[in-house]
Amino acid sequence: MIGLGNFGSTVATELVRFGNYVIGIDLDEALVSAHAETLNQALILDARDDEALRHAGIDACGAGVIGMGSSLEASVLATMNLRLLGIERIWAKATSRTHHRILSKLGADRVIHPEVDVGRQIAQVLHNPLVRDYVALGNGFHVVNLRIPATLDGKPLNGLPLRKFNLRCLGVMRGTEFIASDGPNAVLHGDDRLLLLGRRADLRSYTATL
Repeated sequence: MIGLGNFGSTVATELVRFGNYVIGIDLDEALVSAHAETLNQALILDARDDEALRHAGIDACGAGVIGMGSSLEASVLATMNLRLLGIERIWAKATSRTHHRILSKLGADRVIHPEVDVGRQIAQVLHNPLVRDYVALGNGFHVVNLRIPATLDGKPLNGLPLRKFNLRCLGVMRGTEFIASDGPNAVLHGDDRLLLLGRRADLRSYTATL
């Protein structure tokens, strides 16, 4: 993980929590010290220096994430260096469309815009009060975590007019339990969360009827 600001440190600590071996890199001694006990390794290192990265053993890593956004030069050089070191997967944070295009041309496997992505998610949830969360799958498809309104309490899943709206039910979350859409307990309760797959316009049309 190159860059241990709010974004980078969050990604790094979560990866450690999932059981991954994570090396955190930053030029800021205070940031490195703050995460020295959390990460497997925390190094004060200039990611613009490919020899320094190689000497630190970064070329043995299976994936690299570049979380720097304020310095275009540092972001670009870090991406180039990870590619030169043979890192298999490179994810990089971008702060603009131009930044995105440069990182893509340099070989970043995925370019992310955390602020834009979170902003879109917040807008989607605010736009539709029934939507608790959603995941964009690409090609216009989304999986939506839908709060059950009072009108659906006690209704069987197979009685919902989802095909009419080109939607597919993936199942129901009841607390921490997942209930398949064709299971024997597939009757909706007021505190359930309905998982639907479909296009945004179709999802919006369906929720407008509830």
